[in-house]
Amino acid sequence: SGRILKFKPDLPQSNLPPMIQRYSLGCPVWANKDWVGLLYTKGAKPKQYLSQYAEVFNTIEGNPTFYGLPKEEVVQRWKQDTPPHFRFCFKFPQQITHTHKLLNVEEATQRFFQILKPLEEKIGLLFLQLPPTFNKTGLPVLKKFLSTLPKHFHYAVEVRQDDFYDSANPAEQQLNDLLSQFQMNRAIFDTVALHAIETEDIRMRDTQRRKPKMKEYFTATGNHPFLRFVGHETVDPNMERLKYLAKVVAQWIEEKRHPFVFMHSPPDDREAPQLCRKFHEILSTRISTIGSIPPWPGEEEQKKPQQKNLFS
Repeated sequence: SGRILKFKPDLPQSNLPPMIQRYSLGCPVWANKDWVGLLYTKGAKPKQYLSQYAEVFNTIEGNPTFYGLPKEEVVQRWKQDTPPHFRFCFKFPQQITHTHKLLNVEEATQRFFQILKPLEEKIGLLFLQLPPTFNKTGLPVLKKFLSTLPKHFHYAVEVRQDDFYDSANPAEQQLNDLLSQFQMNRAIFDTVALHAIETEDIRMRDTQRRKPKMKEYFTATGNHPFLRFVGHETVDPNMERLKYLAKVVAQWIEEKRHPFVFMHSPPDDREAPQLCRKFHEILSTRISTIGSIPPWPGEEEQKKPQQKNLFS
């Protein structure tokens, strides 16, 4: 009577389609023409980018909503172009976070949720990026705002003031306690590798100027740690940092959390998919049960034998 029955899958594990498991991995955008012919097929049109992206990765940063809300037909298309397991992480509009600083934003917040309603089952986290000026004096306002949000979504909150990254400062613990109380996650913006780059490249210098030099910080306040990595525009110079981050993410997974990880390769994210693939490869050496990244549509297309010309 104490015998444990093990579930036997219908198919051998090796025959199951490749898929990322136990965490979510993706890029900051999907509309990148630089990926055509590699991640995307050679003839891919912009309207095909999302569906081909979602064949490979299982999440995406939803930055467009920061600048303005999409039209209803666009949201419906996003829903149709992605499989059931895919998760969007939409950013709250800047009108809410930066313009009005969370004050008197009930109507704007309601509109945000209303427009995303068709995608409700495909939302991973909703990302509240607070302005650089947000400090401990804003915590009561933040608490009031968070208390009004629908409870059936997961959220990540990003702050940039140094006070929130100093364990000796009461503000750090106050923020963590607040987020833990609401079971929300601290968004972690890792720019260590970016600011370690010594370069005369004008584009990279501009990226370094625009992206904050964040302190290293990996405290998880919820079950879905939200990590955004910004590093060198090519893969190899990021290797040591990726190995370090894989150690952090592996620990979260071992703690039964489900992290969301996003790879940025500024200034144009040309090699963000390659960064994702390398990160997953490194993480796989620490945790063997995270599945595999599916083949890229563009690479699979290259492998197919070309049809011979009948008249050659």
